[in-house]
Amino acid sequence: MPSHHPRTSPARRALLAGAGAALAALALPAAPALASGRPAGPFGRYGSPAARLSARTLYVHPGGLGDHTSVQAAVNAASGTGWTLVLAPGTYRETVVVSAARTGMTWLGASGDARDVVVVYDNAAGTPKPDGSGTYGTSGSATVTLQAADFTAHGVTFANDFLRTDLPGNPGTQAVALKAQGDRSAFFHCRFLGHQDTLYADSTSLAAFARQYFAHCHVEGDVDFVFGRATAVFEHCHFRTLVRTDLAGAPYGFVFAPSTARANPYGFLASRCRISSEAPDGFYKLARPWVPGSDPTAWPALVVRESVLGAGIDAAAPYANMRAEHPWQDQRFAEYRNTGRGAETPVPENRPQLTRAGAASVTRAAFLGDWTPVDPVRS
Repeated sequence: MPSHHPRTSPARRALLAGAGAALAALALPAAPALASGRPAGPFGRYGSPAARLSARTLYVHPGGLGDHTSVQAAVNAASGTGWTLVLAPGTYRETVVVSAARTGMTWLGASGDARDVVVVYDNAAGTPKPDGSGTYGTSGSATVTLQAADFTAHGVTFANDFLRTDLPGNPGTQAVALKAQGDRSAFFHCRFLGHQDTLYADSTSLAAFARQYFAHCHVEGDVDFVFGRATAVFEHCHFRTLVRTDLAGAPYGFVFAPSTARANPYGFLASRCRISSEAPDGFYKLARPWVPGSDPTAWPALVVRESVLGAGIDAAAPYANMRAEHPWQDQRFAEYRNTGRGAETPVPENRPQLTRAGAASVTRAAFLGDWTPVDPVRS
């Protein structure tokens, strides 16, 4: 898709690069080193088009050294199931859709460092479509849309670098970096960058309980930047809340906005994670419930456990309502053994806590059932 305005502003560069230092500060385990004796090349440990990992491997290189120069071209060529895309370091400015028929797909960032492989675009909900048929809406704004089941990614950045100044006065500022809908979707050592509605953990329908897993990932934004109705487990992830120059006071925004279907016993689980902030102390809420018009019976569910909540989170009142008719107190929100200044409890009734017995049933295994995610790089 062609560029429709310049992408060289300092704010855009900051969005794409600014998470690097924060990610490094987590001191997460590094990706495995290159195999001994194998030349690195643009595709690192994953060989090359001349020496493929397998017959169902495609190599993507923006300079033409692979099978394709764009991610979407490689996805289109990977018909059927079980394909692996190896993405060379570079910035892929495009929108990508992985259709439901392309099950079992894996994306591997060739360097093992998500900062090196960036898939980015800048559509927003209020962005006019080129054909004049209206605007994209929140779902249509996604840089990457994953509809297929059994998708896995390692070492890739999914970004939406739309800025509110791009559409002055337009309320359609939702701009999704990734919309994941498929069951058994897994992300390892990935980054998700945006502002409002960065990571849309969704499912293909109200009746579908899509399970998703995020490990050692970095997610940043401001308003509802982790949202949706999926059953999503986040382990050892870093959530980073951003400064907003368009607001004079708190709250700047919300980390989580689950919209869990009432029939689904599991919503979002953040375990052993960390929340840090660029914003002033107390300027962010931990969560608010989203009950969308498409599912007025939704019963949002979120558990944050054994995580470090920085001072950016409002410790006295970490939850808020999105709509008065759906108060957060009526939702399935709870915490367990969190620490940090944002986890202090001066008003206990504002922070529902699990008992030890209750926490025993709120685990990755309970949420994911018979599915055990496997990191393709460490397997």
